[in-house]
Amino acid sequence: MAVSDPCIISVAITGSGTTLAQNPNLPCTPEQIATSAIESWNAGAAIAHIHVREADGKPTHNMDYFREIVERVSSETDMVLNLTTGGYTGLDPHLRLEPLTLEPELASFDAGTMNFGEGVFMNPPSFLREMAASFNEYNVRPELECFDVGMIYNCLNLINEGLIDGPLWWQFVLGVRGGAPATPKMLLHMVELLPEGSQWSAIGLGRGQLPMNTMAIIMGGHVRTGMEDNVYYRYGELATSNAQLVERCARLTRELGREVATPADARRILGLKGGIGVR
Repeated sequence: MAVSDPCIISVAITGSGTTLAQNPNLPCTPEQIATSAIESWNAGAAIAHIHVREADGKPTHNMDYFREIVERVSSETDMVLNLTTGGYTGLDPHLRLEPLTLEPELASFDAGTMNFGEGVFMNPPSFLREMAASFNEYNVRPELECFDVGMIYNCLNLINEGLIDGPLWWQFVLGVRGGAPATPKMLLHMVELLPEGSQWSAIGLGRGQLPMNTMAIIMGGHVRTGMEDNVYYRYGELATSNAQLVERCARLTRELGREVATPADARRILGLKGGIGVR
């Protein structure tokens, strides 16, 4: 990885925890989520991270919604689609793996159990191995989501067991209550632990979003933004859209001397297969 490499911007459209009460601009229906992804692509995002919701904002696991979003976005863009296998708190872990059957290029791989706010996000070692096998079965590249330092070592164990191979794509999720803080020192430490040749991206929740995005750009990494992670554009001002947040990341990337990665750049950097098949 070099600082001169194009910076991949991922956009996390809606997640499962953000609520309409926190920001009424949150996309919820499949049409709204797909439209927000397309707007974000136009603003400079190469990757869209997808959760699904009911119209009232309630998190769901409706596979028809996943299919509709995939079809809408793929018909109008060349965006890389990254489907969640994290789902939402309390979802049966085996159901969490169903989005892999759509054979996306990327999907999130939550790399360990942790306290998550007032809940517990369960990812025991046996499930991590099962999840890795499912990623291999459907030829999906895992985005290794690490909420704390120990999760990096969980992934390294799976790599050493031959269950995950390269190119490695890490996503550091910093600032979750129960996980690692969104600080420059923590980001530097986590990056130092990665195997040679890894590609990585950083998320900062809430007020940590802009500092972590800026740090990642300067360090030669990549960034994730979006309303899953932060509902504000600046203090006291709600974000109007995901595209607004992506536009800021793209502007920062260029101001700091890097190019914004296209989806084609992202596929080259991450060694992705290209395209998506919907069963």
